[in-house]
Amino acid sequence: MIAPLIILGPTATGKSQLALDLARRGKAEIISLDSMQIYRGLDIGTAKPNAAEQACVPHHLIDCCALDEPSDAARFLERVRAAELAIAARGARPILVGGTAMYIKALVDGLCDAPSRQPVVREQLTMVAQQHGSVYLHQQLQHVDAPSAARIHPHDLRRIVRALEVHAVTGTPLSARQGQWAAPAASPYRLLGLTLEREELYRRIEARVDAMLAAGLLDEVRRLRAAGLEHNRTASQAIGYKELLAHLRGEYSLAAAVKLVKQATRRFAKHQMTWFRKDPRIRWYDVVRYADTAQLAAHILSDLSDSSDPQPEHTP
Repeated sequence: MIAPLIILGPTATGKSQLALDLARRGKAEIISLDSMQIYRGLDIGTAKPNAAEQACVPHHLIDCCALDEPSDAARFLERVRAAELAIAARGARPILVGGTAMYIKALVDGLCDAPSRQPVVREQLTMVAQQHGSVYLHQQLQHVDAPSAARIHPHDLRRIVRALEVHAVTGTPLSARQGQWAAPAASPYRLLGLTLEREELYRRIEARVDAMLAAGLLDEVRRLRAAGLEHNRTASQAIGYKELLAHLRGEYSLAAAVKLVKQATRRFAKHQMTWFRKDPRIRWYDVVRYADTAQLAAHILSDLSDSSDPQPEHTP
């Protein structure tokens, strides 16, 4: 069986283009591991592959949810595994690409043993956040689950609420239920990580946000707001959409909202690397060492053709 590939790493490192270049060089199909690309209409702000790219190589888990449809990790992973099986049945290699770190860890190492969502508890925690802010809840999380608090950013309300919810329901911290992630086991996936020096990464993030705005991101958010985006608690929190929704509600000027988008994207990139940098199974590639993604794709295919497991170029 052809080992599926997972291309991971911080945003703006060229993961999607690399996946396309790899897929064009062999019989392969792409599965998006971006938890927001599943929503129809969230196009520009999620850097969703365009129609020409999707026509060139089959893509999966893109535009598979309506704007009002809820999604969580378990349902998302069900879709991923179904797509993997279908691709393998066609004799092709699945190439999974994206930046939602928790979903990638759950796919590779399994979901932790945690209770399902508890709407009443979640609503109570959300009301506290509305009154006192996410930082206040993050401080509460530090008292009951310091490891999770250290991993979750104080402004990542969705994950703060989830960690507090698990503790409230079970009496044990979420981090204690993630033991299968502490010592990574052998995996059927080949994990390929893309990395950049921080200054170059941040430069690319700034340019990417500017390009999204030039491509019409604000108009996209305006249309989605009219279609009910703010009623989807998951999609409305996506970076770029959250800040521009606040601008449209009159909470920020456009310049201030754009600054917040860039800050949030930088934090997200740092968060992604925090998840992955200690995983010894990842083969890291510094993208600036290659003229373009086509050259990087050729290098990766050469590595994959070697029966031995290549050593990382470096650990970021």
